[in-house]
Amino acid sequence: MHDFLLAKEIIDELKKISKEKNLSDIRRVSLEIGIISLAHDGFSEHEEDINLDNLEFGLKNIAKETEFKDVSFDIKKVDGEHWKIVNIEVK
Repeated sequence: MHDFLLAKEIIDELKKISKEKNLSDIRRVSLEIGIISLAHDGFSEHEEDINLDNLEFGLKNIAKETEFKDVSFDIKKVDGEHWKIVNIEVK
């Protein structure tokens, strides 16, 4: 379930970036995903290792109802406690 919530957060951030930078025809988005904190209280037991297959499934399902329906997502697992969009390729 947390994988799907993260997918929604990523799509929301992609919408924000594409609007701010006036990007259209996005083809590929590269992501780095670390351990995701489910709460902002600093307790390690509130962190989750995100399943990349589930995350990709969530991204594709959320994106299919948006302008990002044809976007390819490249997801890389990294050390750390956060996620970030590292590259956006346009046509």
